[in-house]
Amino acid sequence: MRDDASGVGYGLVPETRGLVAAARRALADRQRVRGQLDECARRLDEPLRVALAGQLKAGKSTLLNALVGQDIAPTDATECTRLVTWYRNGAAPRVTAYAGDGARADVVVRRGRGADGLPGAHGLTFDLSTLRWNAPAPREVDHLSVEWPSSELTQTTIIDTPGISSLSREVSARTSQLLTPGGHGTELPSADAVLYLLRRLDTADVDFLERIGGNGAGSGVGQGLPARASGPLGVIGVVSRADEIGAGRIDALHSARDVAARFAGELERTGLCQSVIPVAGLLAFAAATLRQREYAAFEALAAVPTDDLTAALLSADRFAHPELPLPVPPELRAHLAARFGLFGIRLAVTLIRLGVRGAQALASELTQRSGLDELRTVLDVQFAQRADELKAHSALTALARILTANPGTAADTLLPRVRTLLADVHGFAELRLLSTLRTDELPLPPADLAEMHRLVGGTGVAPALRLGLAPHTDLETQRGEALAAVHKWRSRARHPLADQQLSSACLTAARSAEGLLEILHEPPTTPFRAIRPNH
Repeated sequence: MRDDASGVGYGLVPETRGLVAAARRALADRQRVRGQLDECARRLDEPLRVALAGQLKAGKSTLLNALVGQDIAPTDATECTRLVTWYRNGAAPRVTAYAGDGARADVVVRRGRGADGLPGAHGLTFDLSTLRWNAPAPREVDHLSVEWPSSELTQTTIIDTPGISSLSREVSARTSQLLTPGGHGTELPSADAVLYLLRRLDTADVDFLERIGGNGAGSGVGQGLPARASGPLGVIGVVSRADEIGAGRIDALHSARDVAARFAGELERTGLCQSVIPVAGLLAFAAATLRQREYAAFEALAAVPTDDLTAALLSADRFAHPELPLPVPPELRAHLAARFGLFGIRLAVTLIRLGVRGAQALASELTQRSGLDELRTVLDVQFAQRADELKAHSALTALARILTANPGTAADTLLPRVRTLLADVHGFAELRLLSTLRTDELPLPPADLAEMHRLVGGTGVAPALRLGLAPHTDLETQRGEALAAVHKWRSRARHPLADQQLSSACLTAARSAEGLLEILHEPPTTPFRAIRPNH
């Protein structure tokens, strides 16, 4: 959430920056600590960091390509998928390998070729066999950095992580260390938010999500940090490879939505995820990069009798078999199967038969049906519009770790304020409430639950969106609605039958409405006075 968009959380980033500067002055004689504090300060000015995590072969790299809309992440099982890889916006494409001691080497990027002159289905390959280090001796690669011209990466740095269930403990540990630095040390969590990809929901997924949320062993709770404060604050679940849930059938995403709803019920009930969204990542990426030659192939397949094409699409091997009498060459058919999957082929052909014409129109339809648009909307509301809060949370969490690990200095006086901010800042309270609102645990009617969800920023942080009004509604009407919301939710909080959880949720909604009143009674350029928690 941005301070100028909603007002809630105004002043959080400047106060965090001031606390970091004060800590740096108090710990000026400790060189290593100064470097960590400098990193805290830099986090506030950098793009939001979003990590992609999940078990092995969950589809992280494919989803990354789909979100960026370009083929920039290798998707085949090579050595680079066993490394943490940072994707940032850059003036020109460049891939760099870094060793643990900071030594670096340029990485050669190769692009495979596919059928009929098209790019290969597996896209890029990062060649780590020919590294030339800027150091006297060869090094072991610690992580990769990819700079790529992309508007999607301007505001967000994406971190692609190895699968947490890798056969190699060392590989899995890289992801754990990145997102859940444990113990009482000063390791700083590297991500502000997490997209966690699920193919199924098992113990490994739940355990890892609990560690991210600060509820597992090695969390920051033992350091005096509130629960949910030791790791990234924003976590969204993605039912990845959703088309495979329905065995590639045309109704596969309907089946995936049912699965996502079940996962959501289990994860959101425990507060481990704020939302769970089904996405067919392979289809989403293929749609984002659809070529005219591929569209022409789909158009030719749409002219094949339905029964004949249905029989051909029983499996990918059968579809690409050279003896099948189809109007598309076998090599191109194999390419389509690798790029779009059987679900994507069936869907593309069906859409063309229903009247969709042109590569651009088909790409738009496929993207919508892949679930990517819904995911982008959730990412915008939960992450992008709250980027300042998420980054401040990461910086404050890191600062709390540093201060706790370096007692006995003048910086000790800063720790209570840091802990207070982590526990009481209203924007954080909104995010925590959003992570539980879609459960049945709050005894409120559906309409009130929907209003509370909207009021605390579940559909966007602009005042009109929070109030459920049209964007250009006059200020007087918005003020009236905000004042009514304050009275309503404060009254609900005081109800004699309201338990502590319900009362706290209602107070959070009331404070959101009070924040809106502050904005709506002041000119847009006037700084918003920070909301203080009620005690």
